[in-house]
Amino acid sequence: MAEAKSDIKQSDEWQKAVAYEITDEDIERQRKLLGFDQAAKTREYIQTATEDNIRNFAHGMGDDKPLYTDPAYAKKTRWGSVIAPGMMAGIINKPMKGDPVPDEIKALKKSLFRGIHVFVSGSQWDFYRPIYPGDTIYSFNGDESCEVKQSEFAGRSVITVRRDVKMNQRGEVVAVYRILRVLTERKTAAKKGKYSAIEPASYTDEEMQAIEDIYAKEQVRGAEKRWFESVEKGDSVGLQAKGPLTVTDVICFHAGGYGFVPYAPTANRLAHKNRQRIPAFYVKNEHGIPDVAQRLHWDPVWAQAIGNPMAYDYGVMRENYLWQYLSDWAGDDAVITHIHDEIRKFNYMGDVQRVTGEVLAKRQEGGQSLVDVAVKFTNQRDEETVRATATIALPSKDRPLPLYPQVPDELAEKAVRMLARHRELGGD
Repeated sequence: MAEAKSDIKQSDEWQKAVAYEITDEDIERQRKLLGFDQAAKTREYIQTATEDNIRNFAHGMGDDKPLYTDPAYAKKTRWGSVIAPGMMAGIINKPMKGDPVPDEIKALKKSLFRGIHVFVSGSQWDFYRPIYPGDTIYSFNGDESCEVKQSEFAGRSVITVRRDVKMNQRGEVVAVYRILRVLTERKTAAKKGKYSAIEPASYTDEEMQAIEDIYAKEQVRGAEKRWFESVEKGDSVGLQAKGPLTVTDVICFHAGGYGFVPYAPTANRLAHKNRQRIPAFYVKNEHGIPDVAQRLHWDPVWAQAIGNPMAYDYGVMRENYLWQYLSDWAGDDAVITHIHDEIRKFNYMGDVQRVTGEVLAKRQEGGQSLVDVAVKFTNQRDEETVRATATIALPSKDRPLPLYPQVPDELAEKAVRMLARHRELGGD
């Protein structure tokens, strides 16, 4: 492996790949884009939710809750049907027509941060209604903020937050998804080598059995209500295991519907067309074959070449594992209204995560019975890799079936206008 790493570093393609830098010009261009929203024209793998793709997505993150996977069971719940795991809103999208992007915006976006590596460092979700089979999801998005920092791992970096407003075919806002992204210079990341001393995790039979024992004891609340009155500050939210991480886990997440369009893995003729469209995204491997830059999630040689000891997961995988953890505890009747998470460490191949949480507070607000919880993921090196907080509306004596929060008026009106314009322009 070390020899292959050396080969790729010495190649002309590697020298080209690491030459990209964050420039003052790019930062200024990014800041001029703040506040501009546009219709999302990307066609993701999934455009309309179905019982099948909801089940496949849940299975892709290892979630077998019958509310997501068993129509006969789900029909008897308050929802009357299978519903999607909330964060599935982030991977469903049908192209939405909108007014042409102004020329000055196009100029600002052209080759912006070309060749700069992007990490998803966390997100914030606000949920407003469930996704049912038959729901088509459209969205509009724009950047909200841009901050320059000196990163411990990769020197100069840019932190951006993009807001995606997800809505259904009726123009109803389903969720607002804010994505925290960290842009880093590849050459700096490779030179720092901060994590180079980390060794791949190995497990004895006894250690693997201890992990299996955690899985065997995981509790899924399901149809049994978790009453607000029975929850107290300081209560445990339980213990779950995630991993040890394998390449199979990454494949399952993609197979479950994670498209990552327009950078989705493709094959043969489609890959050829993609290489012509976005050549900077393709970097030759140690055998001279151009392949996607995101292969660092499954290719250890490329991961090492840009400064990591081995391949690692997508941050959104752990975010969806977080959803599973929260919904397992809350039960079918609860409503998760808000999640904020920070991806603090890499989750490398072989790493296992122990997920724990506790109730921070309980409160009555707007007629809802709310609990705030804190969650953390800790790996086998005792490092905290994810830190998160969430708000959950639980059943109470006053409101046995909690409701989703109301969409802010300005946002609800904008969603209706965007979808109306889509249809005026010939969208279905």
